[in-house]
Amino acid sequence: MVDQAKGSAVREMPPEERPRERLKRLGAEALRDAELLAVLFRTGTRQKGAVALADDLLKHYRGLRALARASVEELMQVPGLGEVKAIEIKAALELGKRLALHVEPKRHRIRCAEDVVNFIMPHYKDSEVEHFVVLLLNTKNDVLKVVEVSAGGLDATLALPRDVFRQAVREGAAGVIVCHNHPSGDPEPSADDIALTRRLQEGATLLGLRFLDHIVLGDGKHVSLKERMAF
Repeated sequence: MVDQAKGSAVREMPPEERPRERLKRLGAEALRDAELLAVLFRTGTRQKGAVALADDLLKHYRGLRALARASVEELMQVPGLGEVKAIEIKAALELGKRLALHVEPKRHRIRCAEDVVNFIMPHYKDSEVEHFVVLLLNTKNDVLKVVEVSAGGLDATLALPRDVFRQAVREGAAGVIVCHNHPSGDPEPSADDIALTRRLQEGATLLGLRFLDHIVLGDGKHVSLKERMAF
């Protein structure tokens, strides 16, 4: 009877004390190691609830460090732990290990039009069709993501403001730079390029985004519409 009381099932706990509800209400950092493991387990055994089973597991290995070194087969030797729970433990602890070792890749920082050209030109300099791409930037002008909005024919492609800004809003970007290539090799902006630039300026303002430039790429040359239009 004592063992059964000690190992009462999670479902017998008051709802507000159950690990999943506590995590949802208070955040994962508020839970003990055993409670976090119990969230993974979901259920215990007939004799012990998930939290009690997790407590036993941690006592058996004397903490998370030794637990992380155990193999699936070794974990399965602990009473109450089957293959599924052992695999879930290994997967969760491996994710934690990878997160601890993770280093954010170095991002390209944009300071001027030449930085954009050096970053983008190699991908489109030999293209026979026109591509329209958007660089999504954070507040420091680091490139978060490059999105190709469209690819057209020999002379022109279509880029609507909604297509340009959809990903920017979705990714939480602070600013955007757009650029497209002229397959002819001549980067001189067309009247349509200038009109689109004005529309994009207006759209960015309405959305609270910084519109930093529209760059036209040619054969080893480029034109910055920010410099040309002085915006």
